[in-house]
Amino acid sequence: MIKENFIKLYEESFKENWALPALTDYSKNNTFTFGQVADKIARLHIVFEEADIKKGDKIALIGKDSAHWCIIYMAVMTYGAVIVPILQDFSPNDVHHIINHSESVLLFVTHRIWDTLEEEKMNGLKAVFAISDFSCTYERNDDYITKLTKSLDEKMKERYPYGFSTVDIHYVDQSNDEVVLLNYTSGTTGFSKGVMLTGNNLAGNVTYSKTLDLMYQKDNILCFLPLAHAYSCAFNFLVPMAVGAHVYMLGKVPSPKILLKAFEEIRPNLIITVPLILEKIYKKMILPRLNQKGLKLALTIPFIDKRIYEKIRKGLTESFGGQFREVIVGGAAMNQEVVDFLYKIKFPFTIGYGMTECGPLVSYSNNKHFVPGSCGHVLKDIMDVRIDSEDPYNIVGEIQVRGENVMKGYYKNKTATAAVFTKDGWLCTGDLGTIDEEKRIFIRGRSKTMILGASGQNIYPEEIESKLNNLPYVLESVVVERNGKLVALVYPDYDAVDSAGIAHSNLPEMMELNKAELNKMLASYESVSAIQLYPTEFEKTPKKSIKRYLYSNY
Repeated sequence: MIKENFIKLYEESFKENWALPALTDYSKNNTFTFGQVADKIARLHIVFEEADIKKGDKIALIGKDSAHWCIIYMAVMTYGAVIVPILQDFSPNDVHHIINHSESVLLFVTHRIWDTLEEEKMNGLKAVFAISDFSCTYERNDDYITKLTKSLDEKMKERYPYGFSTVDIHYVDQSNDEVVLLNYTSGTTGFSKGVMLTGNNLAGNVTYSKTLDLMYQKDNILCFLPLAHAYSCAFNFLVPMAVGAHVYMLGKVPSPKILLKAFEEIRPNLIITVPLILEKIYKKMILPRLNQKGLKLALTIPFIDKRIYEKIRKGLTESFGGQFREVIVGGAAMNQEVVDFLYKIKFPFTIGYGMTECGPLVSYSNNKHFVPGSCGHVLKDIMDVRIDSEDPYNIVGEIQVRGENVMKGYYKNKTATAAVFTKDGWLCTGDLGTIDEEKRIFIRGRSKTMILGASGQNIYPEEIESKLNNLPYVLESVVVERNGKLVALVYPDYDAVDSAGIAHSNLPEMMELNKAELNKMLASYESVSAIQLYPTEFEKTPKKSIKRYLYSNY
């Protein structure tokens, strides 16, 4: 058990860092100090009390990253309720399902997303609030909460007649064993798994990160990855708020052009990213230079090549703001060519490994100890690892972990929980790999069918296939990844095609219509780029499951 209480970490941080900047909406240029964050948390706690929110009640949150998003998240946990962050890319039906499955009683949402939802499909909600100003936009029974939100200034004066200050920050006394977060890895009925993370799980991530000498009080952090994702939430939000760092929310699509401008202005001290960002910069900024005829020749000459690489490293470092201690890459597999090049030029980057079920960190090594091909050392004194193999150093097997960061289980899903843990209590990651004698993890492949999106989103092909298989003239399908894009292989329902009098030559056109219809039902990062007709039924196991590994390279 982690000694530091997760909730008290923030009670102490808000007091200690009261006057320092905490959160900034970069695109709006508005900043909240830790004291102002604490004040807004106090206001939300009054709302929760008046709305009769009990300890352990679930409160859902969906919208783009913002300072208010962070304040709501923190207010829920420090009150003793359970936060349910939902990726804004989820379809309305998925959002309805998660809110109902999680039994959320309140919802904080942007106006744009709320307009797509149907309140009658979320019968458990007491009220809905706008993220922008915390106003109540929907109340099921009467207008009590609506009136309350309009009179919060008076309520604050009644409760804190001498003004709200550091002495007034008192958060819930709650054991680290309590669940504080439900993080859904998916939205669709039949596939939903709400990962139950406790205060101890998150404290394990935060307290370990505090020992790494990577993030300090008054540091600048640029957040451009979705906070509803465990990786970004832990290291772009929870850790900075615990140490007194200043987080800038990008609030825009993180294209290389926008990111490089923000890096230049903010000059972050630590950069948390996904492979796609570095891969795009490598492809657009570095490769064209390396392919110049004169430079290619120069790189074959000893000593001169080192100077060229040093110059490239310096330029790349400056493009990231020039002040960062390290770039940490996670969330998806990284192109090996890019890894090898960045390592060759001694760019200060490292690649970690984690999963939502571990909140998320499993392994990490400082860039000075990073070994290409690895995902760092298993977290010392926090996590442990084993390989389900007769020779874990040389023979690939499933990576299994246990320790402080491992989830409590899947919410209301005992079957899935039992399936993911071994009889002796190790979490089965579904990833294949080896370890070395220093307990570095080397991932060799994935036993799971899950596909990691470019920005670290979890993509479950079965979900897409189940929707596609219900569309006209589709008998069965397999969704695979091709050069970073999703492609659906379809074996048509020829009986239905013939019965409808449709010529087989018209099938590609029919599948284009299906693709358009399918993508309307999917999150943007799940979109299928193409549907390819497959000539025969897919080969299956005795249990009639498709042997999808046979089609990964089709």
